[in-house]
Amino acid sequence: MAVSTGTVRSATADQGGVTAAFGFQVGVAAADIRGDRAHGPDLALLVSDRPAAAAGVFTSNIVRAAPVVISQLHLKRGLARAVVVNSGNANACTGARGLGDALRMAQAVAECVDCAPGEVLVASTGVIGRTLPMGRILPAIASAGSSLGRHGRAAAEAIMTTDTTSKQAAETIELGQVEHHLGGMAKGSGMIHPDMATLLAFVTTDVRIGPGLLAQLLRRAVGLSFNRISVDGDTSTNDCCLIMANGAAGGPEVCADTLEAELFAKALDRILASLAHQVVADGEGATRTFSVMVTGALDERQALLAARTVTSSPLVKSAIHGGDPNWGRILAAVGRSGAELALDRCRLSIQGEELFALGQIVEGALSRVVPLLAAPQIDVQINLGIGEAEATAFGCDLSPDYVRINADYST
Repeated sequence: MAVSTGTVRSATADQGGVTAAFGFQVGVAAADIRGDRAHGPDLALLVSDRPAAAAGVFTSNIVRAAPVVISQLHLKRGLARAVVVNSGNANACTGARGLGDALRMAQAVAECVDCAPGEVLVASTGVIGRTLPMGRILPAIASAGSSLGRHGRAAAEAIMTTDTTSKQAAETIELGQVEHHLGGMAKGSGMIHPDMATLLAFVTTDVRIGPGLLAQLLRRAVGLSFNRISVDGDTSTNDCCLIMANGAAGGPEVCADTLEAELFAKALDRILASLAHQVVADGEGATRTFSVMVTGALDERQALLAARTVTSSPLVKSAIHGGDPNWGRILAAVGRSGAELALDRCRLSIQGEELFALGQIVEGALSRVVPLLAAPQIDVQINLGIGEAEATAFGCDLSPDYVRINADYST
């Protein structure tokens, strides 16, 4: 079997993102979902030209939006033909009407692409607690269905809310001497602390793979990517990451515990990691990003717990914004995370400069690290001094613009 290293294909071209894989097309339309006529397309329709294996990972928030409930129900068969996504309205906390509206969206898509409503997945993002303007959405679905093409960038832009830029990724791998493709798009800027935040992600691939293995590999990839980022510590009612695999490339079926499965998993990991990093870099009001690598932990769970506690700390995020080397706040966040540490063996570095070691401050280190904090990406390293496990999480700073954006989001 010929093996590719899974080189990254640019997703800046219009053929990138979710239309990078064979057999997938998208259509977009303007439904004026916000009701202010100030926005362009706000609805996207993603369609496979044949039934596709499908899987999803959803928010762990107990308050779940209607499209999450409907998509989870439809995914029980492990097959899908299409995904319809709207921005501007979350269709969350809208009762029986919200569930009915999500089902009506699925029915409208089914009529467009000639499939069963149960083969349509639904996703929404936007303001919570408002009913959807179905009188405008249903004609928009028909319009999107009549304009299908390789409009990957247009789809990524249509699903944005407070995002300042669209988010796409694409990969190519070779399996059985056949070139295969994966493509993805995501939206997310605020309310980001996934435990799969209004965070939506969609991945397509022309690889042939069963829904069970696809779901397993998706959960793993989400755990290594979206579940390691934080913008503001808030999870959402609408989080979902959906994947469809239609086998259109014509290569061999990917089976568990094979080299093909390993190659596909690595490519999927890279797609989601790219999208996750794009999301955190576009965090609401963000001016810089930072990574927190925790080593010396008892196990990976504790390492990730400590890392995520630091990336979601408002005090740490504020210090990152101000270029303040306040390592004490970082250490305090680790101390309350629930991860075990040995303070007399603990070490903490920022931008490669060790500030705390073996229970005390490193003299003279603060003056050396201050100039390094003007960089757009800040790296924090923490050794807990307990074991051998490690994990890394990613976050962004907390700026005054975050408050401005969210102070009047619903009004």
